[in-house]
Amino acid sequence: MKNLPMELLRSYVTVAELGGFTSAGNRLGRTQPAISLQVKRLEALVGKPLLKRHTGRKLELTEDGALLLDYARHILALNDEVLTRLTQPRISGCVRLGIPNEFAGSFLPEILGKFAQSHPDVTLNVGCDLSINLLARLAQGEFDLVLALHERIPHDVIEGWVEPLAWVGSPQHNSHSLDPLPLIVAPQGCVYRSRLIQTLESQGREWRIVYSSQSFGGIRAGVMAGLGVTALAARTVPPGLKILEPSERLPPLTEVYARLHYDRAHASEAVLRLVEYMASSARQSPQPRVQAARRRLSRGNGAARRRAAAPP
Repeated sequence: MKNLPMELLRSYVTVAELGGFTSAGNRLGRTQPAISLQVKRLEALVGKPLLKRHTGRKLELTEDGALLLDYARHILALNDEVLTRLTQPRISGCVRLGIPNEFAGSFLPEILGKFAQSHPDVTLNVGCDLSINLLARLAQGEFDLVLALHERIPHDVIEGWVEPLAWVGSPQHNSHSLDPLPLIVAPQGCVYRSRLIQTLESQGREWRIVYSSQSFGGIRAGVMAGLGVTALAARTVPPGLKILEPSERLPPLTEVYARLHYDRAHASEAVLRLVEYMASSARQSPQPRVQAARRRLSRGNGAARRRAAAPP
């Protein structure tokens, strides 16, 4: 049996995430030729090409490369977790975490539950709100760390990841076929609300807000009742609701950006450890719903480009 060296996997994952050898080398403190050589060594070990190399274009993964990427992320996550537990001292303290309402049902059990198991002496006090309100409360000192969603990448924040968006409706109703399109949204300032209205306006689709609630439970109840449709990060769509396929009536939604905000100069060790854990865990192999949403987003964008290019 062959062994896949950890440093080769780390270089490959970094190249795949950043889309190039030079940027990966900058992050890892290696030269571009060194990173390129490591990826070639990895390809030789597995006996298959992992990257499609196009002159002047961003690197693309082969089908085998995409498969290896998922496994490599898991391997690196396990490696980093066990080294952290074995080599770093136990940390303690309390972290006041702010998180968007809809992430409480998916993100908290999946990622924060594992963090709590790895760091049993750290207490998490979690508050939920709209991203815009969470950031205001962070500025007022109510939180030590906030996960917030943004329409554009904030330049002063490093740790984060991309969240695909999905149209969401009720499996028992056809609200998405109505004109004007009935929308269920959070109040002004919500990233989802802004993104879906901008998308519909750009496509000339008529819409109206039929139900508004600051509570995620209220939005979920409105959608389940068939009052209208909404948009959510794909990983947060709860059971009982349906992810709707993009179409001419439901144009594809572009992704939003999840970022971790905290005071870098005064953050405790517990906060820094949670930041690292959340960022690395969220970028691991996405949930099946996220992968499906990305495929739908890709198909929808491709169809939109074909319609735009078609002669009148």
